[in-house]
Amino acid sequence: MPTYMSDAEIKASDIYLVESVVFEKGKKYLIKANSGHGKSSVLNFIYGSNANFSGKIEFQGSFPKNGFDRRKSKISYVFQDFKLFPDLTVFENIQLKNTLTDYKSIEEINSLIEKVQLGGKRDRLVQKLSLGQKQRVAIIRALCQPFDFLLLDEPFSHLDQENIAILTSIIEEELDKQGASLIMTSLVESKLFGFDKVLNL
Repeated sequence: MPTYMSDAEIKASDIYLVESVVFEKGKKYLIKANSGHGKSSVLNFIYGSNANFSGKIEFQGSFPKNGFDRRKSKISYVFQDFKLFPDLTVFENIQLKNTLTDYKSIEEINSLIEKVQLGGKRDRLVQKLSLGQKQRVAIIRALCQPFDFLLLDEPFSHLDQENIAILTSIIEEELDKQGASLIMTSLVESKLFGFDKVLNL
């Protein structure tokens, strides 16, 4: 449980204060809760960017002291606030990640940019994009690395149904390609990915 939340705040949770919760590779999980109930915290704990919790997180049989190795090749994360570089272009933001991983070709990146209807904004600074456009960039960037788990924190909150359908298809394809698991947070029930399990926070 988060050290900054009380027992009363997290009662009846399927994750917090539970003896053991297992996320299996290849499965799809939805973590559902209202705002302020710790959805982002769960993902940050798994990712290794926040250690303000009691309990232990075991990853593939070990208890890593930090999340660097996990973030490099095992877990990719689409943050709710995107974590994009505003003074870089759409392509530069995506390619910056891909340079570290060498996972996709330039042609593949350009193809993904076109698929999410940002081809005309490929060379535009991110600071000049709408929230929905930034969200699309963040998702494509997250797919430019190998991973066993993909974490999505309310990933479609600024998108219309057309763009949600496009991105769902792209994400599904990458999950299948890598045999990876999905852990997604949402305020409401979602049928998008045919989740194997829904956890109420």
